[in-house]
Amino acid sequence: MASILNSLSKISRKDIVMSVRNIKKIFVEGGQPLKVLHGGGFELYRGEIVALVGQSGSGKTTLLQCAGLLDKPTSGDIFINGHPVDKISEETRTMLRRQKIGFVYQKHNLLSDFTALENVVLPMMANGVKEEEACAIAMKLLKATNVAHRSNHLPSEMSGGEQQRVAIARAIANAPEILLADEPTGSLDPQNAANVFDLLLDLVRKNKMTMLFVTHDMNLAKHADRIITIKDGIVK
Repeated sequence: MASILNSLSKISRKDIVMSVRNIKKIFVEGGQPLKVLHGGGFELYRGEIVALVGQSGSGKTTLLQCAGLLDKPTSGDIFINGHPVDKISEETRTMLRRQKIGFVYQKHNLLSDFTALENVVLPMMANGVKEEEACAIAMKLLKATNVAHRSNHLPSEMSGGEQQRVAIARAIANAPEILLADEPTGSLDPQNAANVFDLLLDLVRKNKMTMLFVTHDMNLAKHADRIITIKDGIVK
């Protein structure tokens, strides 16, 4: 585990941080196989922003969950900085997700009983950061995402755009190398969506993260350095 985590911090601009090869995923529903991913793959380089586009039901979210180690593919290979992750233990997968991969979802998925500040603090404390330090970092992130004034508010007391900004702050709280975003502005109105997406791009660039984001909006996809597509479950 340590070799994977440490090596991710040493990669150069041109190095591959993630490689997905010949990925396939089959679910079983009602005793019948449901093939979602049929093959293909992609590579992510340090510091680049990549859009993943495809029609609804094409397998975009499933691909992102496998790439983010939230689910395991039926077959195929996933490498993090050249290290295969298909056979690592669940404990190592969890640590790798916590320390090196951030997630932004279409819906904010904030903990409803916790304030904005607490939602950002918790991932850091889970990684062993002391509460006082985590609070200081969280406040800086809330300021960076323009929601510091909502630090003591519950998600239900915030607008949709504010909730998503807090979710972005939470996603980058542990300074991940890789950020995976699944329709990060899909639940927002057009104006809020544009503002939140611009903020997300700015933070990713400033923090030199690698981002793979799912979108059906080609206007958003055009902001990426590169676009990959998934059609009929095949990643191209």
